[in-house]
Amino acid sequence: MDYDPVANYNLGHIPGSVLFDWRKDLNDPIARDILSKKQAEDLLAKIGWTPDKTLVLYGDFNNWFAAYAFWDLRYYGVEKLVLMNGGRKKWIDEDNPVTRDIPTYTSTTVSLKEPDESIRAYLPQVKEHVKATKPLVDVRGPKEFSGEITAPPEYPTEHAQRGGHIPGAQNIPWGQAVREDGTFKSPEELKALYEPKGITPDKEIVVYCRIGERSSHSWFVLTQLLGYPKVRNYDGSWTEWGNMVRNQIEKPIATLAPA
Repeated sequence: MDYDPVANYNLGHIPGSVLFDWRKDLNDPIARDILSKKQAEDLLAKIGWTPDKTLVLYGDFNNWFAAYAFWDLRYYGVEKLVLMNGGRKKWIDEDNPVTRDIPTYTSTTVSLKEPDESIRAYLPQVKEHVKATKPLVDVRGPKEFSGEITAPPEYPTEHAQRGGHIPGAQNIPWGQAVREDGTFKSPEELKALYEPKGITPDKEIVVYCRIGERSSHSWFVLTQLLGYPKVRNYDGSWTEWGNMVRNQIEKPIATLAPA
Protein backbone atom coordinates (compact mmCIF):
# COMPACT_ATOMS: atom_id res chain seq x y z
CA MET A 1 0.00 0.00 0.00
CA ASP A 2 1.68 3.17 -1.22
CA TYR A 3 0.91 6.75 -2.21
CA ASP A 4 2.17 5.81 -5.68
CA PRO A 5 1.53 2.08 -5.46
CA VAL A 6 2.46 1.02 -8.98
CA ALA A 7 5.77 2.90 -9.07
CA ASN A 8 6.90 1.77 -5.62
CA TYR A 9 5.76 -1.80 -6.04
CA ASN A 10 7.40 -2.14 -9.45
CA LEU A 11 10.66 -0.64 -8.18
CA GLY A 12 10.92 -3.37 -5.58
CA HIS A 13 8.79 -5.01 -2.94
CA ILE A 14 9.16 -7.56 -0.18
CA PRO A 15 9.40 -11.04 -1.75
CA GLY A 16 6.00 -12.67 -1.85
CA SER A 17 4.05 -9.46 -1.32
CA VAL A 18 1.13 -8.48 -3.54
CA LEU A 19 -0.05 -5.02 -4.51
CA PHE A 20 -3.19 -3.40 -3.14
CA ASP A 21 -3.84 -0.22 -5.11
CA TRP A 22 -5.60 2.05 -2.64
CA ARG A 23 -7.32 4.08 -5.36
CA LYS A 24 -8.71 1.08 -7.25
CA ASP A 25 -8.89 -1.67 -4.64
CA LEU A 26 -9.95 0.14 -1.47
CA ASN A 27 -12.44 2.67 -2.80
CA ASP A 28 -15.80 2.42 -4.48
CA PRO A 29 -15.36 3.31 -8.18
CA ILE A 30 -18.59 5.34 -8.31
CA ALA A 31 -19.59 6.59 -4.85
CA ARG A 32 -17.41 8.56 -2.44
CA ASP A 33 -17.06 5.52 -0.23
CA ILE A 34 -14.68 2.78 0.82
CA LEU A 35 -14.73 -0.58 -0.92
CA SER A 36 -17.90 -2.63 -0.61
CA LYS A 37 -18.12 -5.97 1.19
CA LYS A 38 -18.14 -7.73 -2.21
CA GLN A 39 -15.05 -5.78 -3.32
CA ALA A 40 -13.26 -6.75 -0.12
CA GLU A 41 -14.17 -10.41 -0.57
CA ASP A 42 -12.98 -10.40 -4.19
CA LEU A 43 -9.75 -8.61 -3.25
CA LEU A 44 -8.84 -11.14 -0.58
CA ALA A 45 -9.96 -14.10 -2.70
CA LYS A 46 -7.69 -12.95 -5.53
CA ILE A 47 -4.59 -13.20 -3.32
CA GLY A 48 -5.54 -16.58 -1.87
CA TRP A 49 -6.41 -15.36 1.62
CA THR A 50 -8.31 -17.53 4.08
CA PRO A 51 -9.41 -16.60 7.63
CA ASP A 52 -6.68 -18.73 9.21
CA LYS A 53 -3.94 -16.68 7.52
CA THR A 54 -2.45 -13.49 8.96
CA LEU A 55 -2.34 -10.62 6.50
CA VAL A 56 0.70 -8.35 6.92
CA LEU A 57 0.20 -4.82 5.60
CA TYR A 58 2.93 -2.29 4.86
CA GLY A 59 3.51 0.81 2.76
CA ASP A 60 5.21 4.18 2.47
CA PHE A 61 4.58 7.47 4.34
CA ASN A 62 4.99 5.50 7.58
CA ASN A 63 2.08 3.22 6.71
CA TRP A 64 -0.56 5.87 5.97
CA PHE A 65 -2.34 3.75 3.43
CA ALA A 66 -1.48 0.43 5.05
CA ALA A 67 -3.34 1.66 8.14
CA TYR A 68 -6.21 2.67 5.87
CA ALA A 69 -6.31 -0.88 4.48
CA PHE A 70 -6.19 -2.24 8.03
CA TRP A 71 -9.20 -0.14 9.02
CA ASP A 72 -11.09 -1.06 5.83
CA LEU A 73 -10.60 -4.78 6.35
CA ARG A 74 -11.28 -4.66 10.09
CA TYR A 75 -14.55 -2.90 9.18
CA TYR A 76 -15.53 -6.12 7.41
CA GLY A 77 -14.44 -8.33 10.28
CA VAL A 78 -10.97 -9.47 9.20
CA GLU A 79 -9.25 -10.25 12.51
CA LYS A 80 -5.83 -11.63 11.52
CA LEU A 81 -4.30 -8.32 10.45
CA VAL A 82 -1.01 -6.68 11.40
CA LEU A 83 0.96 -3.62 10.29
CA MET A 84 4.66 -4.10 9.61
CA ASN A 85 6.21 -1.69 12.10
CA GLY A 86 8.21 0.96 10.24
CA GLY A 87 6.67 0.14 6.87
CA ARG A 88 8.51 0.28 3.60
CA LYS A 89 10.99 2.90 4.87
CA LYS A 90 12.43 0.76 7.64
CA TRP A 91 12.58 -2.31 5.39
CA ILE A 92 14.59 -0.43 2.77
CA ASP A 93 16.74 1.42 5.33
CA GLU A 94 17.81 -1.91 6.83
CA ASP A 95 18.82 -3.18 3.39
CA ASN A 96 16.37 -6.05 3.51
CA PRO A 97 15.73 -7.98 0.28
CA VAL A 98 13.34 -6.68 -2.37
CA THR A 99 12.27 -8.11 -5.68
CA ARG A 100 10.42 -7.12 -8.83
CA ASP A 101 8.97 -10.61 -9.20
CA ILE A 102 5.18 -10.64 -8.96
CA PRO A 103 3.90 -13.66 -7.03
CA THR A 104 0.80 -15.63 -7.92
CA TYR A 105 -1.49 -17.39 -5.48
CA THR A 106 -4.37 -19.80 -5.96
CA SER A 107 -7.62 -17.89 -5.54
CA THR A 108 -10.01 -18.77 -2.76
CA THR A 109 -13.63 -18.11 -1.81
CA VAL A 110 -13.97 -15.45 0.87
CA SER A 111 -17.06 -14.59 2.90
CA LEU A 112 -16.72 -11.60 5.21
CA LYS A 113 -18.90 -10.26 8.01
CA GLU A 114 -21.31 -7.37 7.73
CA PRO A 115 -19.72 -3.96 8.41
CA ASP A 116 -18.75 -3.07 11.97
CA GLU A 117 -20.28 0.40 12.13
CA SER A 118 -18.88 0.95 15.63
CA ILE A 119 -15.49 1.91 14.12
CA ARG A 120 -16.80 4.33 11.49
CA ALA A 121 -18.30 7.82 11.82
CA TYR A 122 -20.59 9.57 9.34
CA LEU A 123 -21.43 13.26 8.97
CA PRO A 124 -24.64 13.22 11.09
CA GLN A 125 -22.82 11.38 13.89
CA VAL A 126 -19.97 13.87 13.83
CA LYS A 127 -22.45 16.76 14.04
CA GLU A 128 -23.97 15.16 17.12
CA HIS A 129 -20.47 14.59 18.47
CA VAL A 130 -19.72 18.31 18.10
CA LYS A 131 -23.04 19.27 19.68
CA ALA A 132 -22.33 17.03 22.67
CA THR A 133 -18.73 18.34 22.92
CA LYS A 134 -17.26 14.86 22.74
CA PRO A 135 -13.57 14.49 21.82
CA LEU A 136 -12.54 15.01 18.21
CA VAL A 137 -8.97 14.51 17.02
CA ASP A 138 -7.80 16.30 13.87
CA VAL A 139 -4.66 14.39 12.85
CA ARG A 140 -3.62 16.77 10.04
CA GLY A 141 -0.62 19.08 10.25
CA PRO A 142 -0.88 22.42 12.09
CA LYS A 143 -1.14 24.45 8.87
CA GLU A 144 -4.07 22.35 7.68
CA PHE A 145 -5.69 22.57 11.11
CA SER A 146 -5.39 26.36 11.13
CA GLY A 147 -6.68 26.66 7.57
CA GLU A 148 -3.48 28.12 6.17
CA ILE A 149 -3.40 25.27 3.64
CA THR A 150 -6.08 22.76 2.61
CA ALA A 151 -3.83 19.82 1.72
CA PRO A 152 -0.41 18.52 2.80
CA PRO A 153 2.48 19.26 0.41
CA GLU A 154 3.06 15.53 -0.14
CA TYR A 155 -0.53 14.95 -1.22
CA PRO A 156 -1.92 18.05 -2.94
CA THR A 157 -5.17 16.74 -4.47
CA GLU A 158 -8.77 16.65 -3.22
CA HIS A 159 -8.99 20.09 -1.65
CA ALA A 160 -11.90 21.33 0.42
CA GLN A 161 -13.52 24.69 -0.35
CA ARG A 162 -12.55 26.10 3.05
CA GLY A 163 -9.59 25.69 5.36
CA GLY A 164 -9.91 25.18 9.09
CA HIS A 165 -11.09 22.44 11.40
CA ILE A 166 -14.21 20.93 12.94
CA PRO A 167 -15.35 22.96 15.97
CA GLY A 168 -13.84 21.72 19.22
CA ALA A 169 -11.28 19.42 17.62
CA GLN A 170 -7.87 18.84 19.17
CA ASN A 171 -4.91 18.90 16.77
CA ILE A 172 -2.69 15.84 17.33
CA PRO A 173 -0.86 15.22 14.03
CA TRP A 174 -0.61 11.56 13.09
CA GLY A 175 3.17 11.80 12.56
CA GLN A 176 3.75 12.53 16.24
CA ALA A 177 2.99 8.87 16.96
CA VAL A 178 6.04 7.56 15.07
CA ARG A 179 9.80 7.82 15.43
CA GLU A 180 12.28 8.98 12.80
CA ASP A 181 12.67 5.42 11.50
CA GLY A 182 8.91 5.11 11.01
CA THR A 183 8.26 2.76 13.94
CA PHE A 184 5.59 3.51 16.51
CA LYS A 185 6.50 5.20 19.76
CA SER A 186 6.14 3.33 23.04
CA PRO A 187 2.75 3.13 24.80
CA GLU A 188 4.04 5.51 27.47
CA GLU A 189 5.05 8.06 24.84
CA LEU A 190 1.71 7.69 23.07
CA LYS A 191 -0.25 8.18 26.28
CA ALA A 192 1.75 11.34 26.93
CA LEU A 193 0.74 12.54 23.47
CA TYR A 194 -3.01 12.03 23.84
CA GLU A 195 -4.00 12.10 27.50
CA PRO A 196 -2.97 15.72 28.29
CA LYS A 197 -5.37 16.84 25.55
CA GLY A 198 -8.27 14.92 27.04
CA ILE A 199 -8.10 11.96 24.65
CA THR A 200 -8.57 9.17 27.18
CA PRO A 201 -9.90 5.60 26.90
CA ASP A 202 -13.10 6.27 28.86
CA LYS A 203 -14.46 8.62 26.15
CA GLU A 204 -16.10 8.25 22.76
CA ILE A 205 -13.57 9.59 20.26
CA VAL A 206 -13.74 10.50 16.57
CA VAL A 207 -10.58 10.92 14.52
CA TYR A 208 -10.41 12.60 11.12
CA CYS A 209 -7.98 14.06 8.57
CA ARG A 210 -8.74 15.04 4.99
CA ILE A 211 -9.85 11.84 3.26
CA GLY A 212 -9.53 9.27 6.05
CA GLU A 213 -6.13 7.65 5.48
CA ARG A 214 -4.06 9.54 8.06
CA SER A 215 -6.87 9.28 10.60
CA SER A 216 -6.85 5.51 10.01
CA HIS A 217 -3.25 5.61 11.23
CA SER A 218 -4.28 7.44 14.42
CA TRP A 219 -7.29 5.12 14.81
CA PHE A 220 -4.82 2.21 14.68
CA VAL A 221 -2.64 3.81 17.35
CA LEU A 222 -5.54 4.47 19.70
CA THR A 223 -7.35 1.14 19.26
CA GLN A 224 -4.60 -1.38 18.52
CA LEU A 225 -1.65 0.02 20.47
CA LEU A 226 -3.38 1.79 23.35
CA GLY A 227 -6.52 -0.34 23.51
CA TYR A 228 -9.06 2.50 23.43
CA PRO A 229 -12.48 0.78 23.07
CA LYS A 230 -14.61 3.54 21.54
CA VAL A 231 -12.85 5.20 18.59
CA ARG A 232 -14.45 5.94 15.23
CA ASN A 233 -12.72 6.98 12.03
CA TYR A 234 -14.54 9.73 10.16
CA ASP A 235 -13.36 8.90 6.66
CA GLY A 236 -15.48 11.63 5.08
CA SER A 237 -13.11 13.89 7.00
CA TRP A 238 -12.32 17.47 5.96
CA THR A 239 -13.15 17.04 2.27
CA GLU A 240 -16.73 16.35 3.36
CA TRP A 241 -17.01 18.65 6.36
CA GLY A 242 -15.25 21.58 4.72
CA ASN A 243 -17.40 21.38 1.58
CA MET A 244 -20.86 21.09 3.16
CA VAL A 245 -23.23 24.04 2.86
CA ARG A 246 -23.90 25.74 6.23
CA ASN A 247 -21.44 23.47 8.05
CA GLN A 248 -19.71 25.37 10.83
CA ILE A 249 -15.90 25.42 10.96
CA GLU A 250 -13.25 26.95 13.18
CA LYS A 251 -10.19 28.86 12.01
CA PRO A 252 -8.16 31.82 13.29
CA ILE A 253 -9.51 35.17 12.17
CA ALA A 254 -6.82 37.45 10.73
CA THR A 255 -6.81 40.95 12.15
CA LEU A 256 -5.14 44.11 10.88
CA ALA A 257 -2.38 45.60 13.01
CA PRO A 258 -3.13 49.12 14.39
CA ALA A 259 -2.03 51.93 12.08
